[in-house]
Amino acid sequence: MANKTSNTAANPAVRNYKKIGIVAAAVVAVGVIGIFAVSALNNKKSSNLDVAMEAISTDAANGANLRIAVIRMDAIQSGANALKDLRKQKEAYETQLRDELTRDQKALEKEKAEIEKSQDILSRDALQRRVVDYQNRVAKLQQDLTERAQSIDMAFQKALNEVQANHLDPIIESTIAKKKLSLVIDGRFARVGEDAENLDITDQVIEALNKKVSNVKMEKPKGF
Repeated sequence: MANKTSNTAANPAVRNYKKIGIVAAAVVAVGVIGIFAVSALNNKKSSNLDVAMEAISTDAANGANLRIAVIRMDAIQSGANALKDLRKQKEAYETQLRDELTRDQKALEKEKAEIEKSQDILSRDALQRRVVDYQNRVAKLQQDLTERAQSIDMAFQKALNEVQANHLDPIIESTIAKKKLSLVIDGRFARVGEDAENLDITDQVIEALNKKVSNVKMEKPKGF
């Protein structure tokens, strides 16, 4: 997320993090490939590996020249005003949905009790029709609940993505340029020593984000 290249690489982590918060600024995944010698390998296979390795240069990043920063995305999610405001909007819709569910459940419970009382009064066909109608109402309530809950999550995620694309990403990219950083790492995956100075830029990013945007209107979910 720190730049266009890291955005693509971070997508898997982004998908795992969307429900509890905003995407990682940049996630650096270091893969270690272990090469084991197998006696059964013939010369042709070894030659293919040698040819393939010609594409790998001997160049590596010079640690002395690297300028690295860490961003704690969980702290940004809890500290940025716009994101706190979005969570409040989401919670308000969820509260409304719970209240409506409670009301509808009480109405259905009342109807169920009335059906049970009328077993000896109604004809068999009339009772069956009423039971089927009741079951249909229960099924519809369950479907509506699921769809409306999903619409809340979709509207919330859409708003999060807009904050990231329109506000957070530009701030992080500008911070990289201003500090002349080589690498920005998501603090969730970093282990930082006590003697590292000026490494964590989370508070600065939160302050800049709060100055840029204080609230974002969440799109009204379907069914509300």
